[in-house]
Amino acid sequence: MDPLQRLRERMAELADLGALDMLATWDQLVMMPSGGAEARANQLGALAQLAHERATGEEIGEWLAALEVAQLGDLDRDIVRVARREWERSCRIPADLAAERSRAHAEGQESWRRARANDDFAGFAPALERNVGLARQYGECLTQCGTGPYQELLAEYDFGLETAMLRELFSALGAALPPLAEQVRAHSPRRQLAVPVDVQHTAVRNTLRRVGVDQQGWRLDVAPHPFTAWIGRSDTRLTTRYSDGNVESLLSSLHEYGHGLYERQIDPALVRTNLGRGTSMSIHESQSKLWENHVARSPAFAEVLAGELEGAGFPLAPADLHATLTAVEPSLIRVSADPLTYPLHIILRFELELAMIEGELAVIDLPAAWHDGMQRLLGVEVPSDAQGCLQDIHWGAGSFGYFPSYALGCLIAAQLWEAMESELGPREEDLRRGEVGPIKAWLAEHVHWYGRRLDTIPLIRQATGRSLDIEPFLRYVAPLAARTP
Repeated sequence: MDPLQRLRERMAELADLGALDMLATWDQLVMMPSGGAEARANQLGALAQLAHERATGEEIGEWLAALEVAQLGDLDRDIVRVARREWERSCRIPADLAAERSRAHAEGQESWRRARANDDFAGFAPALERNVGLARQYGECLTQCGTGPYQELLAEYDFGLETAMLRELFSALGAALPPLAEQVRAHSPRRQLAVPVDVQHTAVRNTLRRVGVDQQGWRLDVAPHPFTAWIGRSDTRLTTRYSDGNVESLLSSLHEYGHGLYERQIDPALVRTNLGRGTSMSIHESQSKLWENHVARSPAFAEVLAGELEGAGFPLAPADLHATLTAVEPSLIRVSADPLTYPLHIILRFELELAMIEGELAVIDLPAAWHDGMQRLLGVEVPSDAQGCLQDIHWGAGSFGYFPSYALGCLIAAQLWEAMESELGPREEDLRRGEVGPIKAWLAEHVHWYGRRLDTIPLIRQATGRSLDIEPFLRYVAPLAARTP
């Protein structure tokens, strides 16, 4: 068997192991009883160790060496390029460290669940300390040419991004957004809609059905922290959460739909290769934020959502729903934040996780630093750690370097939306009818189809004609600050 065929088979095996890891994680967060935590940690650790061993085998290096002078087509050249990059990175990580991180992440998630429920940061601190130390160790194994541990952690989610680039972008964003938020601080608080949970269930399912979710290839479940698991091209698992008094489930379900659609519209030729998934978490977040901000929060699509709520037994004027979905009000919780202030929540998390990884912030001092940052960026007081540094699962799961993708996703989504409308024209009339086919087709052609063949910045350039900048996002949010509730 030739080296290329052997490499392709190994990449397919690793893709399958990755899907099994995602399936086990989905089960842990959606279906598993809490008593299964220890066993699941061991299972995920064993799976991570197996995947690491298969990804770092010396034979892969031999195949890659043999393929250096081979005449390859464009697709195979990309498979080899990404395989070489990932093999070289994986070989720098000891197998026992990979397994220990996986166990720590599984156990950290359970520790976080208990701590958030009991507002007990002290109870979570040991697990967080362990995850910070392991993340720093992991980043140090990958550091070369002065990149630093945090930049290497970023590369796990967004290859090619640099810490210095994020500092520059977030500095500009952190300077531009607070004055806009201050414009609305004196306005009345946004209206809360007391939508019964059963009405939300019906409206969410019917809205997702409108945009293309069917029972043959999709699932929708409930999770404490909404997420999407893509197990296979025709097995996409969305989650959302419901609570009386708001309609966030409508936003979060369409947000997660954006993630799922991305994976389903990748070129079928890339399935079970190392290119057959989303290229980065910031591009992934751009897809979810595009559906959340530019579709779900648009005045035109508010007519569709209001119609679904009315059909489920909750009459509501589209203008009232739109005003609620787009009201700006600095608040405590990231996942409930309005489009304007949302990136400020991410800037804070970026600053704090960077400081922890670089050893400039001790874990025990995290709550105080969080309180100070929320006051500085958003002007709000934090009443408890459960509503502060314990609100997100990410650090419990060891996902350092992930948070920046959320803010970058907002920026990229706005840039993509402007590029799409410049080509297709305004989307209002289609959205008013619930017609999203042209949007899906444009995204498939310009973003989804490429899988991992293009990294984040090259993909943005080819889709929009320019590199990433904050101006399209500022143009999107400026009217929100100018409008009173």
